[in-house]
Amino acid sequence: MKIIFATNNAHKLREVQAVLGEGFTLLTPRDCGITEEIPEEQPTLEGNALQKARYLHDRTGLDCFADDTGLEVEALGGAPGVHSARYATDGHDFAANNRLLLRNLEGAENRRARFRTVVALILGGEEHLFEGRVEGRIIEHETGHEGFGYDPLFCPEGSDRTFAQMTTDEKNALSHRARAVRKLADYLHSIGK
Repeated sequence: MKIIFATNNAHKLREVQAVLGEGFTLLTPRDCGITEEIPEEQPTLEGNALQKARYLHDRTGLDCFADDTGLEVEALGGAPGVHSARYATDGHDFAANNRLLLRNLEGAENRRARFRTVVALILGGEEHLFEGRVEGRIIEHETGHEGFGYDPLFCPEGSDRTFAQMTTDEKNALSHRARAVRKLADYLHSIGK
């Protein structure tokens, strides 16, 4: 099955393809001639995921899915949340985001956080939402070189390593995105796609 995934992020594409497995060919927006930035203007992860999926579907008429992920830190009232990718700047500057997060958590005893991903699927014109989450904590300095984004700062519950210290397979065994994508994959398999 060919399906458009609303990302041009190579790391995310590999992660999701690994979870979906064989039988699915992921197309990127660029593969479909969409080179402009896809809007993300909603106040919630669910809203952003749906907005991105609808944008692709409206322009291509093809089945597609989009995700939005947020890091929700308890001591920061759930921030950065829906603004995770653009926490420090208007661009996707992972290093600046991590520096700002650490600065905002200086002196905080409560470092509990969760990653939450919402996937919006448009299949045959019908919309579906799938959510994945993982609880954990923010450590005090970046550790590890794998992954992307906040991975060097996020240590999932039950682990003494950050996502950035894990292989793709290890991270996919418990990550928020993998959990949401597994729900998506289970749904697609259940309807025989």
